[in-house]
Amino acid sequence: MLFSLIANCNFAYKMMIDTYRDKGLRLQLVKELRLMGITDELVLTAINKIPRHWFLDRAFLEFAYDNKAFQIGAGQTISAPYTVAFQSQLLELKKGDKVLEIGTGSGYQTSVLLEMGAKVYSIERQKLLFENAKKMFTQLNYHPHSFYGDGYKGKKGYAPFDKVIVTCGAPFVPEDLLHQLKVGGKMIIPLGEGKTQIMTEIVKNSDTEFTKIEHGNFSFVPMLEKREFKKH
Repeated sequence: MLFSLIANCNFAYKMMIDTYRDKGLRLQLVKELRLMGITDELVLTAINKIPRHWFLDRAFLEFAYDNKAFQIGAGQTISAPYTVAFQSQLLELKKGDKVLEIGTGSGYQTSVLLEMGAKVYSIERQKLLFENAKKMFTQLNYHPHSFYGDGYKGKKGYAPFDKVIVTCGAPFVPEDLLHQLKVGGKMIIPLGEGKTQIMTEIVKNSDTEFTKIEHGNFSFVPMLEKREFKKH
């Protein structure tokens, strides 16, 4: 029991170290993302700063800066760095933008948005991921508004939002999210029910008029069906 406790403590200690090697691997990742078409310097600076290996299970630490998605528990994944960068770039964030994020997951995408200067309101429906992400934000000294609940419903009490980002595959565009988006704002959402989704940009021109732009195929875990949540 004592050995297990010491091992876990050592693992936690190692996990929160950011070595010169890790920083060098992030620089290489940023170069790769540039070659793939990511040009937003706010995005690239955030990815260069945030230790992605802190968000991963130890089984994947060696590959933390590969451009790949990895399992994070509860049947969910941390998106590949290019996917995170691409969605973040599509948002065209300005410092101080109020962003609703559907699917906190590991908290990595949330951290990128925060590092870019956004005020983030993030909803996660998996309790384990919600709790883990909150601990990670504390370690990183980030302060998003984190909620455990149903992403389909958004957060009406905090609306309107300048931007909305959905980090899971959605079978349709939730109406509540459209209503909570500010006129002139935009939503980035992967749409589709199969193994791949179409990354979709929706610009709200008025309360009744929207422009939709498609940005190619990506692969996300599905947005889960609605269910009731216990208050805590």
